[in-house]
Amino acid sequence: MQGFALYPFDPPGDIGALRAELRAWLAVNQPQGDIVARANCWASFDADFSRALGAAGYIGMTLPTRYGGGDRHPLERYVIIEELLAAGAPVGAHWIADRQTGPLILRYGSEEQRERYLPGIARGELYACIGLSEPGAGSDLAAVRTTARETAEGWRVSGQKIWTTGAHFSHVMLALVRTEEGSERNAGLSQLLIDLDTPGITIRPIIDMAGHHDFNEVFFDDVLVPHGALVGTRGQGWQQVTAELGLERSGPERYLSSHALLATLIDAAGADPDPAVAVLIGELTAEMWTLRQLSMSTAAKLAVGEDPMVEASVVKELGNAFEQEMPRRVQAIVDCPWDDPGDLGRLLRALLIASPSFSLRGGTREVIRGIIARGLGLR
Repeated sequence: MQGFALYPFDPPGDIGALRAELRAWLAVNQPQGDIVARANCWASFDADFSRALGAAGYIGMTLPTRYGGGDRHPLERYVIIEELLAAGAPVGAHWIADRQTGPLILRYGSEEQRERYLPGIARGELYACIGLSEPGAGSDLAAVRTTARETAEGWRVSGQKIWTTGAHFSHVMLALVRTEEGSERNAGLSQLLIDLDTPGITIRPIIDMAGHHDFNEVFFDDVLVPHGALVGTRGQGWQQVTAELGLERSGPERYLSSHALLATLIDAAGADPDPAVAVLIGELTAEMWTLRQLSMSTAAKLAVGEDPMVEASVVKELGNAFEQEMPRRVQAIVDCPWDDPGDLGRLLRALLIASPSFSLRGGTREVIRGIIARGLGLR
């Protein structure tokens, strides 16, 4: 039975100076924009900001310098992304490529793939999406029906992915496909890097109830991709994907999507807040601090090369609950009409509408709870 082992978060170097350096950069380079965009900012697309962030060396930080990266420690990168999210910086364009596609290509990809994709990722100019979920499968990632058949010309890909974040602006998809005919569940799967301008690919938007376009359906109609699109070892796609999910589920984005609301609530409360508001601010701050410790511990476990599947799932489950409940808890305490035009009212309104979808990203709560239960020996 596995528990939640706590690992020391001990990044190298002067972390205080690193935080100060980035805050100074953000003071000059972060777009002012609308305050609502500072909530859930890791879904906010801004190509100019991503390019500038890459040029400053804050993307691809852990990649080797020969691929344009910074050769920095993973926990230094953690500090940077925590600062970016806390500031509400628009990091959505490069987020997935920097967080997981780049590291996965570095670990499993061929030298040709590394040279082709990693420099663009580090510059903040090459965006990626993840092709996992499929229609009718919910969050059961092993229910893959999209097939890739190897031919003399290359791989012939047919099928459909759904809930694909950022496919409409991404250059490449890292797709989990079934490469062994007759295989079932998590056997016979492989990962392919598929350029999204390849003929035969159709991308259709899924508009959420807030009117935002983050998710997509992606259709593959006998799409021909080269043999060199295979990432890692044929048939080992499931093992590669599960390693990748540890990067996806445990970062500070799992509890900071609603952070702008807490910061704005504190500003609005002022120096002499209503007692009930003061209690709420104290509770939310304490809970966020606890989540931060769990997330940093999980990042430290990842940094030493160990698998944090259960810990990452705990962070995602508790973090999603926190960021989804925050708008409702603020609404229950603060007298703020639905049509309030102020910053607090507009942020609260936006998050009440958007927050139900937060737990869909990276696996539904039901699936995540199943992973935790198995890891703890409870099922």
